[in-house]
Amino acid sequence: MVPPVRRLRGQVLHRPEVTVLEVYVRSSRHGRDTLVAVCDAELLGETREGGRAPFEVSERFYKGTLCDLAEAIEAMGKATICNIVGKKIVEAAIECGLVRRAAVIYIGDVPHAQTVRL
Repeated sequence: MVPPVRRLRGQVLHRPEVTVLEVYVRSSRHGRDTLVAVCDAELLGETREGGRAPFEVSERFYKGTLCDLAEAIEAMGKATICNIVGKKIVEAAIECGLVRRAAVIYIGDVPHAQTVRL
């Protein structure tokens, strides 16, 4: 069994079994909120079409520490707001119970999810 990340509202979140550095994680404080922005590494700096407006995975917003999926999930578990972009990290967030599949939108073929904890 994979060790749990942390308990969140009665749920036990599990770490994905991946140790490759493959996502960027950027955390910032805004008043009482902690915003965590995570993107698959290969998407950083790209602009995607497919919605009402182009979507830029900007270095200014998403580039932080290069991490593995387990570290990213742990950071997201502590956040009050998350912005998540990319197939690997969105799927990991779904598997860990941080994101519901129905809440994921697609910009072109790239999944994007946001979470807010009140």
